[in-house]
Amino acid sequence: MAQPRISAYLPPDIDPTKAALAFGRRALPKLNEELQSPELLTQQRALVALCDLVHDPEKVYQAIALGFLDSLKALLVHQDQTVRQKTTEVLSVMALHSIGREGLIRSGVISALAGLLDDPVDICRRNTHQVFDMLARLPEGAGGILQAGLVPPLVLKLETELDEIQELILGTLSNCLRVEVSEALAAGAVPVLKEKLSHPSTAIRSKAAWVLLEISSHAEGKIAVFEEEVIPVLLSLLEDTQPEVQVNSTGALMFALVTPQGRSSAMGAEAIPPLLTLVAEETSKARLNAIKALTLLAELPEGRQTLLEHRDTFQRCLDDPSEAVQRAAEIAITVIDWKP
Repeated sequence: MAQPRISAYLPPDIDPTKAALAFGRRALPKLNEELQSPELLTQQRALVALCDLVHDPEKVYQAIALGFLDSLKALLVHQDQTVRQKTTEVLSVMALHSIGREGLIRSGVISALAGLLDDPVDICRRNTHQVFDMLARLPEGAGGILQAGLVPPLVLKLETELDEIQELILGTLSNCLRVEVSEALAAGAVPVLKEKLSHPSTAIRSKAAWVLLEISSHAEGKIAVFEEEVIPVLLSLLEDTQPEVQVNSTGALMFALVTPQGRSSAMGAEAIPPLLTLVAEETSKARLNAIKALTLLAELPEGRQTLLEHRDTFQRCLDDPSEAVQRAAEIAITVIDWKP
């Protein structure tokens, strides 16, 4: 079922043109005072004006130096939904700039935003997850999200949130789980992600496969992917009409096949034919991952025997424009040709 897009429209009584702003550097100190005003309308108008200013990286730098982040953190728990909406919007715009991301991480904004995961206003939650998604792209940000204990609740939110927020959560998790997966596994991330692989949204299917790729890069993640029978579902996505879904699915599959259990599961699910189809398609973005996955299957006697009949498919890859594909094909041919 289609979901409505989250609206960012403000109440009609909030007119940003009525915000009193001085020109130049004195504008920001004045706004910081207004953010701390007891007058609701003054706070709302100051936040609207600040949203416009922080699109400029220089203004972001100045705002951080002036202590704006302390004022903004205090407003995250405001009872007025417009204040929370615009405060989270300011933070999400600041997170678009490198200086803003660094400032947000240092100031403890991650922990302050954690309380908005259950905010009743959709756009407040969306803005919050936009900040998490941007901060998680930095190792320090991903570490901060992990340290704040946010991974388990993020996994749970995948089952209840709106689609566009789910996309943001998956982006955050893909970066956090590159660092550490135990909390996500304990929270049941793998069965939740397995379900998302069948989601009607291309973006969600693709990002769920990407998160599973990150999970499968860890030893304990490979075990969980095998035990939850995710490999057959990943194989079904090799025929997905969307190239990005194919790429991420073959990537997740490639990592999952490193273990003997993973290879055995893939052979039982007849993984070789769809993987060979991707290798034969010269324009396939998933070609490299498919070659690497087949190389792992060629380590099994039955896999090697089957792939010997398709050696020409790999031979043609030696002329591929991509050097990475050429090298992967060379390795695959070596493994296929090996005789015990």
